[in-house]
Amino acid sequence: MAISTGIALFLVTIFGMEGFAYVMHRWVMHGPGWFLHKSHHRPRTGNWELNDLYAAIFAVPSIVLLLGGVQLGWWPGCTWIGAGIAAYGAIYFGFHDIIVHRRVANRYLPRSRYMKRIVQAHRLHHAVETKRGTVSFGFLWAPRPEALKEALNRRGNAGVRAPTAERDRQAV
Repeated sequence: MAISTGIALFLVTIFGMEGFAYVMHRWVMHGPGWFLHKSHHRPRTGNWELNDLYAAIFAVPSIVLLLGGVQLGWWPGCTWIGAGIAAYGAIYFGFHDIIVHRRVANRYLPRSRYMKRIVQAHRLHHAVETKRGTVSFGFLWAPRPEALKEALNRRGNAGVRAPTAERDRQAV
């Protein structure tokens, strides 16, 4: 296989993974897989949450494709596709876990319009604590924050978590 074809497969896979991630997040994680994902919409009490199992689950196809392409003599494109899935996972980990959720200490502040939009969209997604009613399911692409706020308002802000001070008063 020509290296240019392999690189093209790798890049197409990375971009295609955003569509796959959107579908999985919207209709699986906020559907039948909510029993794992709901831990991600609650305050974390330790280093891990049940939602982290999704990273292991989604790594399996990458590992299988890399193993098959490198060691088992499968079509060489399997290696490039497996690497593209792994690269998307690394990009997702960097944006989601390090930049947005700060699971690894850092001092990064988003300055570009793109990064500010992605971070704000993800925070609006997490404003909703329930399985239904949330917005913005992609991660490398997100609608304008104004559109997301309008969508939450149209839904009557159902499931939107109370501001911290109000939650504290309700707990007393």
